[in-house]
Amino acid sequence: MSRKRWGAAVVAGALLTGLSVAVPAAQAHDHRGGNAVRTVGYYTQWSQADRGIPARYLVENGSAAKLTHLNYAFGLLDEQGGCVSSDPRADYQRLYSAEESVSGKADKPGQALAGNLNQLKQLKQKFPRLRVYISLGGWIGSAYFSNAALTPQSRAAHVKSCIDLWLKGNLPGAPAGAAKGVFDGIDLDWEWPSTEGNVGNVVRPEDKQNFTKLLREYRTQLNKQGAKDRRVYDLTAFLPANREAMDRGYEMAEVYKLLTFATVQGYDYHGAWERTSNQQSALRVPEGDPTTPKDSGEIVVDAYLERGAPRHKITLGVPYFGRGWTGLPNQNNGLFQQSTGPAPGSYEAGYEDYRTLKPLLAGGKFKLYRDDKAGHAYLFDGTTFWNYDDPTELKRKGKFIRDRKLGGAMIWALDGDTPQGELTKALDAGLRRR
Repeated sequence: MSRKRWGAAVVAGALLTGLSVAVPAAQAHDHRGGNAVRTVGYYTQWSQADRGIPARYLVENGSAAKLTHLNYAFGLLDEQGGCVSSDPRADYQRLYSAEESVSGKADKPGQALAGNLNQLKQLKQKFPRLRVYISLGGWIGSAYFSNAALTPQSRAAHVKSCIDLWLKGNLPGAPAGAAKGVFDGIDLDWEWPSTEGNVGNVVRPEDKQNFTKLLREYRTQLNKQGAKDRRVYDLTAFLPANREAMDRGYEMAEVYKLLTFATVQGYDYHGAWERTSNQQSALRVPEGDPTTPKDSGEIVVDAYLERGAPRHKITLGVPYFGRGWTGLPNQNNGLFQQSTGPAPGSYEAGYEDYRTLKPLLAGGKFKLYRDDKAGHAYLFDGTTFWNYDDPTELKRKGKFIRDRKLGGAMIWALDGDTPQGELTKALDAGLRRR
């Protein structure tokens, strides 16, 4: 049975029995026919404005054809917990030229929907099996999730506002329902329940229980809306690598029952917020790692399995960016050395997209090092160190996901790949035994 027809039957049954049910997603539809592990890619609100990467880039470099899901990041919450657009111009007002647009046709003044959402709509028309979600929150957008989840009334109001804005498509200043049909579900990126994330986040001890209650409210309202629209709306969440955050913030077994699937943090294990250079996304702990507790993809996946997460719902995150340090001594090829601070980055100190890091090798100053046992790569020029995933490491991670029988891979973020789409191609090859 197809996902759409099967899901409609589930929703109808749930409404008749009064139950709120999760939609299992052991497998994800592959654009090329048949079933395969899912490949989830984040495309950001600022990809075009800050990086000059429109959604059309994903078509031209071949990434879109290899995705099963795309998460659009981010929608935000106001202080009361209501869903809002943080940048209406980027989301649904900016007019795209023919050269920028997915369809190859220029937007026209006065059309009902423009901006990134219209480009996502065109992307779905080109790839009908692609499921697109609105992602809510993120590192700097999680300040008020605790307020939204606090009471039955706040939870109901929050979910209603998000469904109205993003699924019904009722955008402020636009015709009613202008964005309806763009999104197939909602992705919650609350970073993190009961655990401090970004400075200024509202954090409460009861966030752990309230997160579960919030998911139940989402399921109830999504099922009802899905029955009206004769379709299934999915519910996913981004979950942390930190084990303390896992235990403080999530009733894990219940959370996974309610989610279609979860994306799991597979990067940012280390970064320039620490003075010691290290790996940020290795599959296994490198020999000589001085930190405690240890972090790696293998450790994080095992931690979720130990807490009751089903393998087919674990979608491991992979980075299309690197973490960097500078002011290092010329020892141990820069690994595990004391820095003077973060390496300069184009958008953030200590952070750089892969498509910008790759050309460093061509200059001859940086040298590439690789740890095949641990599964990570890094660049070093005698003083500056970048840890990143290149095509070799992405293919390795795809194979790890396949061998461990996990649900798939999640990419942060698609705008970090090259015009040739080499990272997505390598990841796809690992996932599909190529």
